[in-house]
Amino acid sequence: MTYRTHHLSRFANLALVALFASTAASAHVTLPPGGATAGTDYDAAFRVGHACKDAQATTGITVQLPEGFRLSEAQARKGWTLASNPREVAWKAESPATALPGAERAEFIVRGKLTDQPGPLYFKVLQTCDKGSADWAQLPGPGADKQAFPAARLDVLAPGVAAVDVRDAWVRQTVPGQSGTGAFMKLSAPSGARLVGASTPAAGVAEVHEMKMDGDTMRMREVQGGLALPPRQTVELKPSGYHLMLMDLKQPMAKGATVPMTLRFEDAKGVKSTLELKVPVGAPEGAPAAGGHVH
Repeated sequence: MTYRTHHLSRFANLALVALFASTAASAHVTLPPGGATAGTDYDAAFRVGHACKDAQATTGITVQLPEGFRLSEAQARKGWTLASNPREVAWKAESPATALPGAERAEFIVRGKLTDQPGPLYFKVLQTCDKGSADWAQLPGPGADKQAFPAARLDVLAPGVAAVDVRDAWVRQTVPGQSGTGAFMKLSAPSGARLVGASTPAAGVAEVHEMKMDGDTMRMREVQGGLALPPRQTVELKPSGYHLMLMDLKQPMAKGATVPMTLRFEDAKGVKSTLELKVPVGAPEGAPAAGGHVH
């Protein structure tokens, strides 16, 4: 699931968390959240979370490639055979010793070219195990609130919309007269990206900053050149670490309010994109309670 806009009442946030938890519990062969840009090359990394029901290991993965994804190559795995054609890629463990144990996670990667048309693509995946199989092939339909075996979904995004997933975003509340505060979140970019800037009408300046020790003193400085988001890794912006610094605030940040925010990104080729958010003010339950921001 990828949230392009974060609507921010406490109850809405809890509902999204519950929805994500229920989806994650059922979707065990998935693609990384965040999507991909239409018309670009894309590494589809299918994440296998555990073996089939009552099984001990995954012994095979077969991916059906949808129209809108043109196969370039599939990544081999040591100890597995690999077979492919333009519409299907299949991996099979050569022996029980090379099968994927149920307690381990792994990625099976297919590279291809995406359609120029934005919209969702669905990859049907057959997972075979030492006992039984799981056919992750169900597509959304009318009245289908939850599927037991959903196909892996990829959101193909229009050019200019950042292929970045944002979770757990929040802004630290302030008191009257306070001129600056921080914004925090978790970012992941399936194809990699760099967070190069931000803006909000709630502040005169928004910059990517890092807090780190300089001798015995904790200091904060702007991150020159932006913050790297390695492919398929989560980078957390948090108190006492990387964060967005909002300065020259136009009004106090009151708990329960929302802050519109635009994040700016660049990919490895220098292509620019943005992401529009609505971020809640106030630390969510369990967030680290670090001190204020001091230059």
